[in-house]
Amino acid sequence: MPGIYVYSDKMKQAAALIGLAAQSGKEVCCITMDSNQAQELKQYGPDRIIILNGNSPLPENYAESIAQLIKKEQGELFLVASTVRGRELAAKTAGYLDCGMVSDAESLVFEDKRIISSRLMYGGSVVQKAVISQLAVVTVPAGNLEAVQKENAQVSIVSLEVQADPRVRLIETLAVKKDKIDLAAAEKVVCVGMGLDKQEDIKMAEELAQVLGAEIACTRGIAEERQWLPVESYIGISGAKIKPSLYISMGVSGQVQHVVGIRDSKIIAAVDSNEKAPIFRAADYSIIGDMYEIIPLLIEELKNA
Repeated sequence: MPGIYVYSDKMKQAAALIGLAAQSGKEVCCITMDSNQAQELKQYGPDRIIILNGNSPLPENYAESIAQLIKKEQGELFLVASTVRGRELAAKTAGYLDCGMVSDAESLVFEDKRIISSRLMYGGSVVQKAVISQLAVVTVPAGNLEAVQKENAQVSIVSLEVQADPRVRLIETLAVKKDKIDLAAAEKVVCVGMGLDKQEDIKMAEELAQVLGAEIACTRGIAEERQWLPVESYIGISGAKIKPSLYISMGVSGQVQHVVGIRDSKIIAAVDSNEKAPIFRAADYSIIGDMYEIIPLLIEELKNA
């Protein structure tokens, strides 16, 4: 039964992939390992949901079983969300299918007998387009798609007994302490860059964010080099991609890797002392000056507004 298969270990991304696959007009089959997730996914209207029943909690251990299923049903495309687990599963499944793979597709256009994929390369400075005319595996980054609910969707749910690859076993699970940051869902974002002199100056950004009701974000250097904010806070091609109604940068130079992560913002406002900073080319509103003078004035005005 030809069609498009989708998988994500994250509920929101699985729902979004269903919507993307539905644009093809072909049958959409959603694969999951979670029966509870299967019930939630019904509202997004896939034609079928297949629950994998096996003895491993690792999705990538079912790559061979998924490949066999897709081969048996003559599937045309396997869409996988670009999560840590998803990328591992996608690569292994493509290997078992002996087919091509497109990583981190920004968009897919379904034509009559082919699919046009677009992805960013070289830090976002180049868009690569590829034509998919036969079975392939495609990974899609989070934040590029939105789920669409369907009323009274008729969905067939079946369970499939599968064999897991025994060569990889989960020995131990340790919780990673993370701040609860959901930049992808933020309506307003205040972002700090390497223009900040010292870590204590983040308090100024936090005060601005509090007045605006915004989330705090940063560039990669602030998170990974200086370690002033958690890695979940940084925006860029390898970090979070956001689309808030308002994005304000403080001391952010605006290299292309960062701009890729903010380009879908409705309004971009930038404050930087360097009039040639690349961020100004992406900004809707530019303030050239010392942030240590400008931001406190802005905070005061907002408090009095």
